[in-house]
Amino acid sequence: MGNAINALMAPLSVLNPEHILFDRAAVRKHRDRAANLDWPHHRFLFQEVAERLAERLFDITTPFDLALDLGSRGGEFGEALMATGRIGNVVRADLSEDMLRLGSNPAPKVVTDEEFLPFRDNAFDLVGSVLDLHWTNDLPGALSLITRCLKPNGVFLGALFGVDSLRELKLSLTEAEAEIRGGVSPRISPFTEVRDAGSLLQRAGLALPVTDVDVLTLEYPHPFALMKELRGLGEANALISREKSFTSCS
Repeated sequence: MGNAINALMAPLSVLNPEHILFDRAAVRKHRDRAANLDWPHHRFLFQEVAERLAERLFDITTPFDLALDLGSRGGEFGEALMATGRIGNVVRADLSEDMLRLGSNPAPKVVTDEEFLPFRDNAFDLVGSVLDLHWTNDLPGALSLITRCLKPNGVFLGALFGVDSLRELKLSLTEAEAEIRGGVSPRISPFTEVRDAGSLLQRAGLALPVTDVDVLTLEYPHPFALMKELRGLGEANALISREKSFTSCS
């Protein structure tokens, strides 16, 4: 399969984001750390979303010879895709090499950045991304690169954290920091509005975009339990302007 992967490669396409929001080195570091902690214990969220997203394939009659699992983490989406019986082969791609070592699927693996996809045009019948693209500095540009990788009539399946994600944590941290310090610092990433998602897909050149909202409610006894979970998921704060320490009363 190594030769097949080489055939998919092309020179990098460099994005030129107007505003840098995220520290991509920190994103990689957080994923490496999560991969070397207890990933099987924390992967449930990615696994649940991956299985729900893969079910969308049953609405499409066309088979898919080759799919790209972009932002693969532990291979949850690739496994869900293969379980449908509608996919011939999956290529896993992630920013973190440590993450790509996880998973039971012996799929080809490529360490790459979502902002610099190295694949040639028209390489894949399907590209999927589960809870990954919210860390890109240029989401429209990343979607355009995905469109370029797709064959004509190819399919993109993606899931993003919605705008109300972590709302309670954001409110708690904002109130606490404002009371203690008289001001707030960015601790929660901005997320995409569903009404904007369709426009972004159209702007990227994807035809007939369909967007909807699925709600998953997870309960934690206190904010620190949730923050520990986010760390285990590799989803800790990676904003460029983030504070490097917790706020303290002392």
